[in-house]
Amino acid sequence: MTVFARRARASAGRMHPELSLVSYTLLGHLEERGGCRATDLAAHYALDKSTVSRQVAALEQAGLVERRLDPEDHRVQVLHLTEAGQEILAQVTQSRRAAFRERLADWPEADLVRFAAYLGRYNAGTPAGSADD
Repeated sequence: MTVFARRARASAGRMHPELSLVSYTLLGHLEERGGCRATDLAAHYALDKSTVSRQVAALEQAGLVERRLDPEDHRVQVLHLTEAGQEILAQVTQSRRAAFRERLADWPEADLVRFAAYLGRYNAGTPAGSADD
């Protein structure tokens, strides 16, 4: 698992030099949710609010994320992907998928089916008291 995590972190930098694995993950979550508050990101990923704040600030500086007032509560700011954020996320996602296809290209079908089932099982099992990611 350690090797897997190291490879994921290293591949994020190769996919796009401005996008760390954490940044990619946060952008993906914002896209999936159609935007959310920074506190929601912190809670979802079980991260300290200051950590999320630094990551979001970097994404804002890069022009990938913007804050908008919540239409229902103008005291709340909601994070959304900018057009540039959507484009970079799409590019990185496409690159990651191509890398996975290349790495798994010579695997027999039966191995791919088992691997997919194991990943599904792993992702479905969330230990008690941890964030569901």
